[in-house]
Amino acid sequence: MVGSSHEALHRIFQKDPALLTRALQRVLHVPFPEPHEIAALNVDLTETEPVERRVDTLLRAETDEGTYLLVVESQGKVDDRKRGSWPYYLSYLYEKYRCEPVLIVITQNSATARWAAQPIRLGFPGWHSLTVRPLVLGPDNVPVITDERQAEQDVPLAVLSAMTHGRGPEAAPILESLATALKTIDPDSAAVFVQFVDSCLADPQAKQMWRDLMTAIQYFWRHPLAEQVREEGREQGLEEGREQGRAQAKAEMVLRVLEWRGIPVPEHVIEHVTTCDDPNQLELWAQRAVRATYAEDLFTEE
Repeated sequence: MVGSSHEALHRIFQKDPALLTRALQRVLHVPFPEPHEIAALNVDLTETEPVERRVDTLLRAETDEGTYLLVVESQGKVDDRKRGSWPYYLSYLYEKYRCEPVLIVITQNSATARWAAQPIRLGFPGWHSLTVRPLVLGPDNVPVITDERQAEQDVPLAVLSAMTHGRGPEAAPILESLATALKTIDPDSAAVFVQFVDSCLADPQAKQMWRDLMTAIQYFWRHPLAEQVREEGREQGLEEGREQGRAQAKAEMVLRVLEWRGIPVPEHVIEHVTTCDDPNQLELWAQRAVRATYAEDLFTEE
């Protein structure tokens, strides 16, 4: 027996499933395609076992126009499973917080960015019950920041530029401008940004240049990855003490910066740098190596 209007309103379609499609077509004038078969499924949507679902970052944004949930997903490659999980995330978050969710996808890959930007439409052609339109940040729209002044004006944006363009041909000037800009903010924030960039640099040369730049301004020595560099320096110069081992590492870093930038390094420059045991002098040379035109420019002010 039907006990309520709520029950009756949906059970009529269990009695005659084809009525639902006729109602769509004749009452709502929705061009739903004619079904070949309609089958009733279990209406219980309860999940009997916990299913782990996590977004990468979830932020609540209060604005004059209302409260929004910013759902940030980092996407490394095309993954068609997101066609199901992203709409689920947004629906669940809206039900839980009653705030409008906004999906933001960030990627380093242009092809992945184009894929992620495509709307996810659930329903049938001509009438979509649910449409998800991700906002995508990637190498095709994040600005390339190679100017020091521009980087200093918005350091986090310059960090994002380095994270999304770190594998491209403009990686060197981007990293150099960011290295300079990091000197203008507090050291703790700078150290965090250093780790973000280091984690995103897939190109070995770009990663090595970044670590060399950070070593020159001391931020890299606060980075957990720097422990490996320090350990190598200690092993190489253990008998001469920790200070000499660190000086040797700095000397190698000066030469690597010049080499990475494509600047020829004569033997007399190599000898002058590698025989120096003054860490402060080597640090000064490392800073000059970033801007030098010729290897000899390291010593121009001496």
